[in-house]
Amino acid sequence: MTDQFYALVPAAGFGARMGQEIPKQYMTLAGRPMIFHALATLCAHAEIRTVFVVLSPQDEYWHSFDWAQFGDKLQPLFCGGDTRAASVLNGLLASELQLDDWVLVHDAARPCLSMQQLSRLLNELRNDEVGGLLAVPVADTLKRADAMHRVAGTESRAGLWQAQTPQMFRTGLLVQALETAPNVTDDASAIEALGMSPKLVSSDSSNFKVTYPQDMLLAELLIGRKNN
Repeated sequence: MTDQFYALVPAAGFGARMGQEIPKQYMTLAGRPMIFHALATLCAHAEIRTVFVVLSPQDEYWHSFDWAQFGDKLQPLFCGGDTRAASVLNGLLASELQLDDWVLVHDAARPCLSMQQLSRLLNELRNDEVGGLLAVPVADTLKRADAMHRVAGTESRAGLWQAQTPQMFRTGLLVQALETAPNVTDDASAIEALGMSPKLVSSDSSNFKVTYPQDMLLAELLIGRKNN
């Protein structure tokens, strides 16, 4: 087994819930396209050799921005699929990584990932037999809704965690998992479908996913604090 670490950022989607005319990953956040902030953290980590960003073959925005500061460490791959899982799988195959290389798959819409969170993930999983993901225990009370959007019941949050990214697995294992379970919404679910149990690595709520327009303000504040 090697200790080679790579990152892959699927960014072929549009992010319709933001209600914008451009893909979410290119919306301006703290003076940069949103995806810039996640890429900057990944590229800055000394143990990550290459950061692959998986884009749509029809992407019209990537070359409008200046990525020169990342040098050859950042490699765009124009092979995105119709779903996140398809984009990850296509990116893994196009990257030509070795089967036992570690790959960290990270959402383009999680711009507030910190170097501390990233290092914790690497350190806790580098000797793990399966791999795992950043996550936080669920803190809010969970309500199940009926068809009329009324409360049908209250769900226990005991033992529940909210998945984040990066999610870190060996390349060969993740390819096998995504080929076996192509309809999953995150990589850990594909690994689970093989009967394996990824490790939960404690993170915090700052590594949230920008989903709605109101999330942009919080992301701006966190990025501003990190850069000062």
